[in-house]
Formats: sequence, structure tokens, C-alpha cells
Amino acid sequence: MAICLPQGNKIFQPAKPSPTRSAALSGGAGPEDIAASSMDLEKVAQGVRLILEGIGENPNREGLLETPSRVARMYQELLYGTGTEAGSEITCTFNEDTDELVLVRDISFSSTCEHHLVPFVGVAHVAYIPEGGKITGLSKIARVVELASRRLQVQERMTAQIADAMMSRLSPLGVAVVLEAEHFCMSIRGVRKPGARTVTSALRGIFKENKATRAEVMALIHGHHV
Repeated sequence: MAICLPQGNKIFQPAKPSPTRSAALSGGAGPEDIAASSMDLEKVAQGVRLILEGIGENPNREGLLETPSRVARMYQELLYGTGTEAGSEITCTFNEDTDELVLVRDISFSSTCEHHLVPFVGVAHVAYIPEGGKITGLSKIARVVELASRRLQVQERMTAQIADAMMSRLSPLGVAVVLEAEHFCMSIRGVRKPGARTVTSALRGIFKENKATRAEVMALIHGHHV
């Protein structure tokens, strides 16, 4: 059965930003603005209203009146990376006389599981070995992780996307990416095993080809002395 809304019956209502939030965004476009051009917030809000009706709630009661709009804005923030290549965050590179390992550990992230639309949260460890001294800012590595996470994801694909983005933008000798995350689709539903963590890895270049180099980076990632 098709459910149609009357023409002109707008559900999504833009929020009135607080002075603090306005000040935080006044320096330029934030993630919400990036997503606004491609995300149909009205359609998202309509879908949320249908969910509320479907579970037997009254979307017109006081506590739920603004919920469709709030959820639409939430998805705008959580999924702003949809359709954007994660490597686009690497906007600058530098040349240094080094071919030694660069590792950034414990980059926190939260993403949205595409199977149940619930979060999975964890940390990413990203390492690379420069080729010809070509490096990037450390914050750019964290931004690659952030952008890869801000879309509907599965952890396995996200791990590979980060590794491929680093390889594409920096052309290093190798890249190693390890993600550790707790998935709420396992923690709060289904098997209900809170605290279980999923670990995935993606190896490129020398990390895949050379056992000693791979062992070194894995020992550093997991906090052991080589």
C-alpha cells in the first residue's frame, strides 16, 4: 500500500541554531553544509514520520513533533561523506628526506552500519612508508578516516577505502590500516554481545609483500616492543 503525503505538507523544519553553534560554524561551511546539497532532508523526515506511525507512536504528540526534523539533521551530519572519495582530504603534501615508517594510532571514529542503520564505533590505526620523501600532514590521515566513516558502511570496506585512499594520494611504498570497532547491531540486538570488537586490516605494497615489515608495524600498532 502506497502512503502519500499531501503536496506542500512539509515535515522537515530547519533548526534555529544556538549562538554557540552559529559561532562554531561562522568560519566557513561545516560537514552539514557539505551534505546539504545532495541529501533530501524533507524525504528523510517523511520517512522518520512513517517509522513513528509504523511502530504505533503518535508523531503529533509534543515530544515527537520535532523528531523527524531532528533525525534528518542527524543523518545529514553522520553521512556527510556519502559519494565523496576519502582521499580528497589529502590536500597537501611535503617532501622530507625520509623513508621511515609513519604511524598514527588510535584515531577514534564512528560510522553507521548499512545493514541495520545503527552505529559502530572504534579506533583506526594507519601507517605508511613514504616513497621519495613524500609525506602529508598527520591531521590529514585522521581526516581520511573521518570522511570514510561518514557514510553507510561495513567495516571491511571502510578499512580498504582508507588504505586505497592513502595509496592513491601519496603513492607510498606501502600502507597498513587496522580498524577495531564495536558494532551496536551485535551489542544491542540479535546476539546481544556488548564489548565484542571486530578487527579488520588492509595491507598494501611492502606491508603485504614483506613479512618483517608487516610484523614491525603490527607490533607497533598493538603496542608491543619490536
